[in-house]
Amino acid sequence: MTEDTSVFRVITRNVLRGSFMGAADAVPGVSGGTIALLLGIYERLLQNIHHCTDLVISILRIDRAATKSSFLSIEWRFLLSLLSGVIIAFVLLAQIIERLLENHPTSVAGLFFGLVLASIIVAGFMVDTWNIYRVVLGVATGIAVFVLLGVRAGPIQEPTLLVFFFSGAIAISAMILPGISGSFFLLMIGMYGSLIEAVNERYLGKLLIFGLGAVLSLSLSARLLNWILRNYRDSVLALLIGLMIGSLRVIWPWPNGVGVISGEENEIIEGSALAWPSSFGACIWPVVFGLTGFIIVIFIWNLSRSD
Repeated sequence: MTEDTSVFRVITRNVLRGSFMGAADAVPGVSGGTIALLLGIYERLLQNIHHCTDLVISILRIDRAATKSSFLSIEWRFLLSLLSGVIIAFVLLAQIIERLLENHPTSVAGLFFGLVLASIIVAGFMVDTWNIYRVVLGVATGIAVFVLLGVRAGPIQEPTLLVFFFSGAIAISAMILPGISGSFFLLMIGMYGSLIEAVNERYLGKLLIFGLGAVLSLSLSARLLNWILRNYRDSVLALLIGLMIGSLRVIWPWPNGVGVISGEENEIIEGSALAWPSSFGACIWPVVFGLTGFIIVIFIWNLSRSD
């Protein structure tokens, strides 16, 4: 195999990994961080984000030596190919997933449920050593997140720029954590509608403040997570598993006891009360799609282990 062919294969593999993450980010309630953890690139991604923040800081300080060192530390081939896959998948799949959620909400939720459930099991195998402390940490985190996701604030009326800033910080922190998506966190604090309005109406000032909060939070979150993973990897993985367990509440296929959900109100991310399907027929397709999602994750995991 020539060097060019090898490089092409590596880039293609990273684009595919990014496409899986982008597809997850296009799903209400599912985090791209979950997929990154599943594919075994989560820690590597955090390290590169860390180096990117170092690069920005060194540029602002006009420190040429530090800028050069930070620039060379970044795996540009890995990062850019991964980002390309995320963007391509998000753009191509966002509208498709939105339509599927409108027309087949319970079946699609079943698929997502199976994806996350399998990801939890796979992440469990990534922990080198389980002990009582880590089991309790994971279970306690799962229960806390499950309860927290049942609480949702009403929409914030005319939020200030400071609220947009902190909303961006919260949303981006959620996006890099395996578990639920940043969009659901915005929904929880009552800022989802305001952000959508700002995007649709092109309120650039509000969007810039939101983006500033996101960038600053991303730099701090990535650096902190990177340090914690280096020193307490197994405990952090146990906590992240707890996050994913609790996030299953968001994508339970039958929120509020609804069997078929109308397209105008997306109950998959709106509902907080849980119930069982109203009939046996209402659970067939969600279960089938859930098993499909479960198998897909196991298949992807086996591929990543063979790299």
